[in-house]
Amino acid sequence: MRVLLASTSPARLMLLRQAGIEPETTAPDVDEEAVIAAVEAAEGRTLAPDEHVLLLARRKAADVAARIADDDPSFDGVVIGGDSMFELDGEILGKPYTPEAATARWHSMRGRTGVLHSGHAMCRLSPGRDPHEAHAVAEASVTFSADMTDDEIDAYVASGEPLHVAGAFTIDSLGGPFIERVEGDPSTVVGMSLSTLRRLARELGVAWPDLWKTRD
Repeated sequence: MRVLLASTSPARLMLLRQAGIEPETTAPDVDEEAVIAAVEAAEGRTLAPDEHVLLLARRKAADVAARIADDDPSFDGVVIGGDSMFELDGEILGKPYTPEAATARWHSMRGRTGVLHSGHAMCRLSPGRDPHEAHAVAEASVTFSADMTDDEIDAYVASGEPLHVAGAFTIDSLGGPFIERVEGDPSTVVGMSLSTLRRLARELGVAWPDLWKTRD
């Protein structure tokens, strides 16, 4: 069975590969800021973090699923979309982009605990059948080392790694040694909760082992 990841995230691709899946990848054509702004304006409120990530995950999966259904009607498999946000004391922390922002972020996170919210959407496509979708949000709390020095923060920021990742940290690379504890599915912090994806596959009638090694 084919697996199409609606993302070009290296972390998500690596995560699925480590779990025995070799997905195809396609970047979703979704204007994330415009989607959120339109929904919030229509509903007259600010979306909570779990609503935010789930909305974007579903839009990404739906966009790629619709395109593959048109381009390759013989596609038989699943399309996976995801989105993540990090929350600290009620504040949403996205990608810092600049060294100055990343440094300030790490000074504020040092010795504290935040929550990584990860939205998941899976679409089941098969020839001659209507598409079906399942979705869910996974959360994991992340506690950062209290004894991380200013020099360590400067060195980590200088590596460039935290500039373009949600929350300004990773758990599976250079940032890992500065994280003391994760409560919840650790893969959630990498980019997607594998246990959540397995549950969504089961909801769609797909056995998880059927997704292993989908490409030669």
